[in-house]
Amino acid sequence: MSTNTVTELAAEIKQAPELVLQQLKEAGVEKSSVNDLLSDADKQRFLAHLQTVAGHADDRRKITLTKRSTSAIKQSDATGKARTINVVTRKKRTFIKRDEALEAGAVEPDADNAEIEAPEQADPELVRREEEALRSAEQLRQQEDALAKERIDRTEREERERKEREAEERAAEYARQEAQKKAREVAEKKQIIQEQKDGAAQRLKEQEEARRKAEEESKARAAEEAKRATDLEARRRKAEAEAAAIRSMMSAPRKVLVAKKPEEPAADAKKGTLSKPDAKDKKKSDASATNAAGAKVKEVKSSDLSSSWTSDDGRRKEMKTRGDTTAGVGRSTGNSNWKAGGKGGGKRGGDRRGDQRRHEPQQVVEARVLDVHVPETITVAELAHKMAIKASEVIKSLMKMGQMVTINQPLDQDTAMIVVEEMGHKAIPATLDDPEAFTEVESTQYQAEQVTRAPVVTVMGHVDHGKTSLLDYIRRTKIASGEAGGITQHIGAYHVQTPRGIVSFLDTPGHEAFTAMRARGAQATDIVILVVASDDGVMPQTKEAIKHAKAANVPIVVAITKADKPDANPEKVKGELVNESVVPEEYGGDSPFIAVSSKTGMGIDELLEQVLLQAEVLELKAPVDAMAKGLVIEAQLDKGRGPVATVLVQSGTLKVGDIVLAGQTYGRVRAMLDENGARVESAGPSIPVEIQGLTEVPQAGDDFMVMSDERRAREIATYRAGRFRNTKLAKQQAAKLENMFADLTAGEVKTLPILIKADVQGSQEALSQSLLKLSTDEVKVQVVYSGVGGISESDVNLAIASGGIVIGFNVRADAGARKLADSNDVDIRYYGIIYDAVDELKTAMSGMLAPERREEVIGSAEIRTVFVASKIGTVAGSYITSGFVTRNSHFRLLRDNVVVYTGEVESLRRLKDDVKEVREGFECGIKLRNYNDIKEGDQLEFFEIKEIARTL
Repeated sequence: MSTNTVTELAAEIKQAPELVLQQLKEAGVEKSSVNDLLSDADKQRFLAHLQTVAGHADDRRKITLTKRSTSAIKQSDATGKARTINVVTRKKRTFIKRDEALEAGAVEPDADNAEIEAPEQADPELVRREEEALRSAEQLRQQEDALAKERIDRTEREERERKEREAEERAAEYARQEAQKKAREVAEKKQIIQEQKDGAAQRLKEQEEARRKAEEESKARAAEEAKRATDLEARRRKAEAEAAAIRSMMSAPRKVLVAKKPEEPAADAKKGTLSKPDAKDKKKSDASATNAAGAKVKEVKSSDLSSSWTSDDGRRKEMKTRGDTTAGVGRSTGNSNWKAGGKGGGKRGGDRRGDQRRHEPQQVVEARVLDVHVPETITVAELAHKMAIKASEVIKSLMKMGQMVTINQPLDQDTAMIVVEEMGHKAIPATLDDPEAFTEVESTQYQAEQVTRAPVVTVMGHVDHGKTSLLDYIRRTKIASGEAGGITQHIGAYHVQTPRGIVSFLDTPGHEAFTAMRARGAQATDIVILVVASDDGVMPQTKEAIKHAKAANVPIVVAITKADKPDANPEKVKGELVNESVVPEEYGGDSPFIAVSSKTGMGIDELLEQVLLQAEVLELKAPVDAMAKGLVIEAQLDKGRGPVATVLVQSGTLKVGDIVLAGQTYGRVRAMLDENGARVESAGPSIPVEIQGLTEVPQAGDDFMVMSDERRAREIATYRAGRFRNTKLAKQQAAKLENMFADLTAGEVKTLPILIKADVQGSQEALSQSLLKLSTDEVKVQVVYSGVGGISESDVNLAIASGGIVIGFNVRADAGARKLADSNDVDIRYYGIIYDAVDELKTAMSGMLAPERREEVIGSAEIRTVFVASKIGTVAGSYITSGFVTRNSHFRLLRDNVVVYTGEVESLRRLKDDVKEVREGFECGIKLRNYNDIKEGDQLEFFEIKEIARTL
């Protein structure tokens, strides 16, 4: 045999190695591993064991071996998809042991018959052995299945244990990392605290050192000042004494001109005032020997004395320097200033500065005053560039103003204008759209070659006149059928491809509440299509649309809709529009009139032709290869996408990834969608798109522009938000004296607080304005908060605090907000049509009005006698002349047809019994409440007060 190991034997007989190893052990062949070698004796013993298990070896004559193999065939079907076909092949081989007589080669006469009869006699035996072989094969298969199942269980158990160990290891690793993180945080906190303590100690030490130095300096200055004051006082006294001595000296010779002897006492009198009088006399004699005139002696004397009167500057000038031995006196140049220098004084003395001042050319610099345009925010470097000076000069100026700034730090407009004025230039505030608000590099980014752009057309008109249906036919869509109430409540933007080019349409609402939307549409458009129904004529919103179009100075194209109806009257519409100064071309005006039908398509092509003709006349152009500018048409807060804004690009190209500044918000464009919801990568002029990525919801109507620097955009947005907040606070009604008087005179006014949440910015604005118009002198509507997006828990909490109701326009409350509102009885109303919200709120406000009180006369009576009871009081014995009287009715006491008193009936009796009512023709006793002055013959008029509900 060619097999050497257990594994090779198992592969040859198509059995599992573990099963063969187990069968070898049962046969008495001790093998511990599947890699152990097998000898021929071992194989014989293994074969004998198998034969014993299958049947007796002596009776075994036939062995059947079954082989099964599985293969896969891949083939493609008719559709081209690949399919896999599993093919199972079964092979069966039967081995029969030869007869010993045949093996010996002995030939007997009946050998052929024996060979023929042997199979017949062996048939039952062969069947039995085959059955035993099958049973043995079944047992082997069961053993294999058991081993396979055990192996699978063991594998699963090991995999489960491995996963558990990995989970435990991950948990331990996570715990270790958390512990390290916490330890690191604790260490960092300790380090920060220690640094703060060290910094505080260092600051205290520095402050103490600075204080000590300041005290020492102040003490030194005080001592110096005291010394200087003492010195000045001493010199002053000395100067006064010398002056007195000189005066006495000057006056003494006049008294002793006759004889010179008296001069000696005068000289003696000067002793104690002048120092060393003997030396002075000697100097006088020397001076008289060298000078011919005696006046010189007096001049020298005065010069000597003046040395003690001169100021400190004079004394310093007389100090001798290393290169000047004359102390500045008797110079050949005649200059007494010692700074001029003597020998060698040109390089070492103070005369170097004097020489520089003498030789420095005195140039007259002409000051230039520049007009500096200062935007809302500007950096220090940009401001210095605009003033043509160094940035250090601007920083120095700001430091003098008490601000420590860097070269790249942004400044607000007010601070920058103050710096410009301080530097001697003229500051001009510039808006963001002003080209002077940017640097030269930024300005060029908004400029490019002007190319023809598509016209922007706004469709305006009265509600239910067919504006959206007209656009639906042009765009082949069904928008009007899906709108709430069949009316448009949002401003829509679309662009349509026509054979003559692209046309962008803005669809505005026609309801009276959407005035602001119509105004925005007129400001952003090039051409206005005025839609007027031929069966309805000119209505209030039609007149308003005409005013908006004329205020925007845009051409008007009139579309007379519903022209296919039987009751259509286009001539009536033309006459009414002429009264509104919209004159058709056939009457000599400049507005084309086209009769159209949104159902049959009549006049649609002619309308588009007129619009494109007007666009050609206007010669609309805009740059394409530049940064985009435009207008925010509508904005909303989407739950999944965040702030979403519909913008109309007016110039340049808007791309995904651009940094956009829109009013008080900014952001990077993450995605752009067209009106069909398809993603676009860029949008050129006159193309409306929906952008995502802004930080907040912008206001509808805000201008947007693309910025090159995100930091600049953030600074401008923050500055605008702060300015808007300050303006809003300033506009809020303060507690002024006149307001207090107005509140006092108005009495008790009921307030209905409401919170408004809408789907888009324009609807929220229109709904707020419509509800505020419902306010009266008795009931006022207070809009506590209005915004876009779904109703959240914070909105419900605000409604709980203010006691108001929450109105959701095309939005819904989330689960948390609904649960909070139910638990606190907060009323949340949902509306899809604006006039439903207005009508219901009007009804609610009517219920808050005080009811109207009306008097209804029910009867009259005549007092015929007056009874006075000690316990009850005065009782009027009366006869009911008309109607009836009840116990709770009111009365008027008439005396001679004059009303004397008005009050209430206290009790009503008839025949000593209390009754509720007494009718005409009966007598009764009536006790009047808190009134006893009644007489016979007085008349009583009874009436009831009814309260009637009022309406707005």
